[in-house]
Amino acid sequence: MNPKRDAVQSTGLLKFFLIGSLVLLGLVCLYYGALFSSALPRADDSFDNDVDGKYFDEVFDGAELDAEVPKSIPVCDLRYSELIPCLDRNMMSQMKLKLNLSLMEHYERHCPEPERRYNCLIPPPSGYKMLKFPDDKLNNGGHIRNVLDVGCGVASFGAYLLRHNIIAMSLAPNDVHENQIQFALERGIPATLGVLGTRRLPYPSRSFELVHCSRCRIDWLQRDGILLLELDRLLRPGGYFVYSSPEAYAHDEENQRIWSSMHDLLRRMCWRVVARKVQTVIWAKPLSNSCYRKRTLGTLPLMCSSDDDPDTAWNVLMKRCITPYSAKMHQEKGSGLEPWPRRLVAPPPRLEEIGISIEEFQIDMANYYVMQNIWHFRVAEYWRQMKSVISRNSLRNIMDMNSNLGGFAAALNDRDVWVMNVSPVNESSKLRIIYDRGLIGTAHDWCESFSTYPRTYDLLHAWSVFSQIEERGCSSQDLLIEMDRILRPEGFVVIRDSPAVINYVRKFLASLKWDGWSTEVEPSADALSSSEERVLIIRKKLWDENHVP
Repeated sequence: MNPKRDAVQSTGLLKFFLIGSLVLLGLVCLYYGALFSSALPRADDSFDNDVDGKYFDEVFDGAELDAEVPKSIPVCDLRYSELIPCLDRNMMSQMKLKLNLSLMEHYERHCPEPERRYNCLIPPPSGYKMLKFPDDKLNNGGHIRNVLDVGCGVASFGAYLLRHNIIAMSLAPNDVHENQIQFALERGIPATLGVLGTRRLPYPSRSFELVHCSRCRIDWLQRDGILLLELDRLLRPGGYFVYSSPEAYAHDEENQRIWSSMHDLLRRMCWRVVARKVQTVIWAKPLSNSCYRKRTLGTLPLMCSSDDDPDTAWNVLMKRCITPYSAKMHQEKGSGLEPWPRRLVAPPPRLEEIGISIEEFQIDMANYYVMQNIWHFRVAEYWRQMKSVISRNSLRNIMDMNSNLGGFAAALNDRDVWVMNVSPVNESSKLRIIYDRGLIGTAHDWCESFSTYPRTYDLLHAWSVFSQIEERGCSSQDLLIEMDRILRPEGFVVIRDSPAVINYVRKFLASLKWDGWSTEVEPSADALSSSEERVLIIRKKLWDENHVP
């Protein structure tokens, strides 16, 4: 054995191994570098040479996500089939939030941080079946059109009102035992999750002609009557509060005490009793400021300060004060709205408040009797594209995710559907016009989950929604997963947005299991088109969690 020779051989083998490793590493880097560089524009590329718009698409994709589009999105465990992310009591417990149960804060929205989101598809529960809706036609009505039903149970009151040309926003919390709102939505009745807790309901002031509470189990006297003051904010001038509860008729000492205190508080708020029969009492809100001006100085509740905006309602705490009417409203003694259905197309008085001209409103109002019935044309085009695959009576609950002035919903007024108009938080002032037209809706931030049960809408209309959240730096992938959560199996998504957005969404169709049927068209430009648009219509498949490919 020669030690020197062995050492030389060992050194040679080591050098060979190191050189081989470096060569291999270099080849790997070269391979992935080539892949990466192919996704970037060359130094001599320019927008002028980008005939097919590929450069813009690549820039958009890069701005949206650094990761590749997944081949599939994982399916949540079956126990999450009824998950409502921002109303998830288990998540609240894990986040160790210090919530005041007596103020119902545990029923309010508390969204998980991005790193705690599930980011998986919500599976339908075992035995899930599709519903068909009856051929009940909505009739035209009169002066009471918009109603808020608090603590609504299964929304039977709202269902009854529909046949009388009245549309109710039926409101109840996410009850882990009864899920009544879910049942209401399954029946095709307008309903939403919400609670009179610490924050204002997500509706502008003067939205409803009537508020209804039938055994709604709400302590109206708590915190100096702050919940009644929230109703006062929401009621139109002369609006009604219909209250049916033992306090209104029982003769025992405790109920009489509650009735006396409630009657005194509402008297100081200038509400008056207009009817009382059996177990129901009806109060009316004043038409003008006259009663407020006659109150003794310092009377509680106080009047709100002039810098309080009663129309800001997204994540805003309730105020313990009365909002007076403007000088114009005080003089007119009323809302100045036309009776239904004329109010659907008549320019509402509040257009001036949000700086929208009558001409702008006429473009959006989808009136058969004007030249520019843009939304009727748009809706007709959507239906024409879906005609071959849509089933009779399969659409009832529809959501317009960016409702603008309500033109999309107005164009559907002659169809047997109802529309939840959603005003993004940065445009929530337009929600006043939605309600003044006799429609219903809510403010919402699409960077968060929507407060509804899974599988509660049959069609989602997303006009420029993706472009808007992209500008705010929010995730389009998260929004797609959320849309999948709230859309029923075999339901439709209509996305009207830029070509870059449509190209991006198309990449996700397979992973979302939306690849059963889709169609894409280039719509005609109209007065509401801000730039080049494309329309993508997709149908969600009915899939079984146990047979996911």
